[in-house]
Amino acid sequence: MVMVLAGLAGCGSDEAELQSWMQQQKNEVRPSVQPLQAPKRFNPQAYQGGDAVEPFSPQKLSVALKQEARQPSSLLAAELNRRKEPLEAYPLDSMTMVGSVSRQNAPYALLRVDNLLYQVKAGDHLGQNYGRITRITETEVALREIVQDASGEWIERSTSLQLQEGKR
Repeated sequence: MVMVLAGLAGCGSDEAELQSWMQQQKNEVRPSVQPLQAPKRFNPQAYQGGDAVEPFSPQKLSVALKQEARQPSSLLAAELNRRKEPLEAYPLDSMTMVGSVSRQNAPYALLRVDNLLYQVKAGDHLGQNYGRITRITETEVALREIVQDASGEWIERSTSLQLQEGKR
């Protein structure tokens, strides 16, 4: 017990020493705080683009497509001047290949769109990207589409619809 009291008594002197050291440090250190700058005044500006042509308007798109069609080297020129086929109203991801048949040695694919069954052959158009069927096999419909790349140029790309077995 005597040891505990002696230890506590020793702690008291350490505390006084610590307090004096802290006071000495406080007196020696002089903080230097930079004054804050006043905030800049906000001047709101009136929006000037309200009268301009909307960049995503259908009117602007149709003008661009007509200009593209006038260029003789354009991939799109022939596509814009032909009559649309019924399956061009649907995106490719809404179509499902459910089978294939052969009539008079010509392959046909069976596509399901909106619970209706369509029979298509090579040369038919489908999808919303000016798709044209290039080849039909028992398990696949190969297409050529015309799309815009990142720079706005019209390019051809190949895609396909695969046979979906067991799907309803």
